[in-house]
Amino acid sequence: MSGTLYGLGVGPGDPELITLKALRIIEAAPVIAYPAPDKGDSLARAIAEPHIPDGKTEIAVRTPMVPGAFPAHDVYDHYAGEIGDHLSAGRDVAVLCEGDPFLYGSFMYLFARLAGEHETKVVPGVSSLGACAAAAGVPLVSRNETLSIVPGPLDEAELEARIKASTAVAVMKVGRHFDKVRRVIDRLGLSADAHYIEHASMADQRALPLDQVDTAKAPYFSMILIRRESGEAGQ
Repeated sequence: MSGTLYGLGVGPGDPELITLKALRIIEAAPVIAYPAPDKGDSLARAIAEPHIPDGKTEIAVRTPMVPGAFPAHDVYDHYAGEIGDHLSAGRDVAVLCEGDPFLYGSFMYLFARLAGEHETKVVPGVSSLGACAAAAGVPLVSRNETLSIVPGPLDEAELEARIKASTAVAVMKVGRHFDKVRRVIDRLGLSADAHYIEHASMADQRALPLDQVDTAKAPYFSMILIRRESGEAGQ
C-alpha cells in the first residue's frame, strides 16, 4: 500500500501559525521533507522545528536559489525519486512549505512529479499576504476591491503597468528588486499608500515607510502592500 504525500503549509514564520491539521500530520508522518538552499538551513524546517518529534527520517530538498537556476528540474527529479521510494514502501511523507504550498510554493514542483502516481493531499497554510497585512496594520482589500499579486522580479515596465491597473497590490519577492519597485511606486505617486514589511510574523519582523528602508539590506522575504486611498485604479 502506497503512502500519502502531504504538502503542508507551515505559515509565514511564527511556529504558532501552523494549523492544527498540519501539526497533526507532522507528528504522524514518518518522513519529513523540506526545501533548503544548496548551503545552509531550511526556513520551512526552522518554522516547524518546535513541532517535529525525534526519530523522523528527514529529506532536505536542496536547490540552487539563484536567478535563472530555479526551478532546478534535475534536482526535483532526483528528490521526487527519493520521496517516491518512501511512498512506494508505504511511508507517508510530509513536505513542509513556507506560507501556503500553492502560493509560489516549491512543493508544486514535487506535486507535478508525484501526484499522478501517489495519493496526495495539500494542506493550505497561513500566507505571507495575511501576515504582512497584519504586521502593517492595513487591510488588503474591502468590499468590491480587487487584489493583484505582483512578483518583484518582473521587468520595470510590466511592473508599472500591473501596479497602475490595480486597486490594491501585493509586491512579493522584493529583496534585491527594491530600488526598481520603489522607482515605479514613486513615479505613480503611490508612496503614501505603500507599506514595506519584511520577515512578517518572525522575531525580526519590521514594517517601515519606503523611505526608511535600507536598500542594500532588503531581504527576499519582504513585501510591499499598496492600497489606493481613493479605491480606484490609475487611469
